[in-house]
Amino acid sequence: MQFGIFGVGDVARDPVTGRMPSEHERIKAVMEYAKLAEEVGLDVFAIGEHHNPPFIPSSPTTMLGYIAARTDKIILSTSTTLITTNDPVKIAEDYAMLQHLADGRVDLIMGRGNTGPVYPWFGQDIRNAIPLAIENYDLLRRLWREDVVDWEGKFRTPLQSFTSTPRPLDGVPPFVWHGSIRSPEIAEQAAYYGDGFLHNNLLWPKKHVQQMVGLYRRRFEHYGHGPADQAIVGLGAQVFMRRNSQDAVREFRPYFDNSAAYGHGPSLEETMNQTALLVGSPQEVIDRTLAFREYAGGDYQRQLFNVDGIGVPRKTVLEQIEMLGEVVQVLRKEFAVGRPAHVPDAPTHASLKAAALAAAAKEV
Repeated sequence: MQFGIFGVGDVARDPVTGRMPSEHERIKAVMEYAKLAEEVGLDVFAIGEHHNPPFIPSSPTTMLGYIAARTDKIILSTSTTLITTNDPVKIAEDYAMLQHLADGRVDLIMGRGNTGPVYPWFGQDIRNAIPLAIENYDLLRRLWREDVVDWEGKFRTPLQSFTSTPRPLDGVPPFVWHGSIRSPEIAEQAAYYGDGFLHNNLLWPKKHVQQMVGLYRRRFEHYGHGPADQAIVGLGAQVFMRRNSQDAVREFRPYFDNSAAYGHGPSLEETMNQTALLVGSPQEVIDRTLAFREYAGGDYQRQLFNVDGIGVPRKTVLEQIEMLGEVVQVLRKEFAVGRPAHVPDAPTHASLKAAALAAAAKEV
């Protein structure tokens, strides 16, 4: 399994101190989190894409390119790459370039985002969200896999004898996860192509996550990519730890109560009970994360944790990442127990390159 952290890059006031970080402080802090994530042994760092306040990651490839130059091992990903409002030609170019800069340490989580006004800002209609996601991704795949593309669709101008540059590193496109929390069409899309499916179960009860992931697994098998338990599944969660659970709950409560995502709804305790919000001691976080196999319908490939945002200060986030490094060492060992040999690992550039070479050798 791969373990890592993800963020959405929100800029929020600390409800305890009243301090609001600047955009510059927030951007620099995110860079620091990524570097520490590698140092403590995490596998993945992912940042989202937003084009509106109070968020800062309008250009995730710029941020990830900066991180690539300062890290050596960690996989660089996106919490969301907006497949609906970005031009697929630009996505193909930008992420192939990032892939070269990072020596292959790149994959993407495709999504539609959660900000309706972004559609007209980029010349699109939100009512076309699902058709845009389907058409744009189909084009993106072709741009990465075909040297010369002739294409015509509904939502952008046709392409004639077009070659996207640079070409993917080693002829192997970045692996794609399709992220969705509520749209079965996206689970279907991921299954159709044999791509990964990542459900950020942070705000959803177990039954809903099981239904979405279960649909993806069944359709993955239906399309002939392998048995359902070989489908590539990822989950999300939010974590806040202290050495004892009472301190964790006490310290996290004001951030929860005042956050745009959580505040003024179900209580902290209710939310922890119903969703993947993990607040407690390291052992409690380990136990609850191991139980996510129930959400995923079995063994899965990637677990991402959110540790920043909603006003949590930089110093505290760094402490969370340090503790998460300790927790993940235990999770790796525990998740490996009883894991069937036929369940695949999470794809990497190296494994995808090896598979492509093996497939080419069979054709000779």
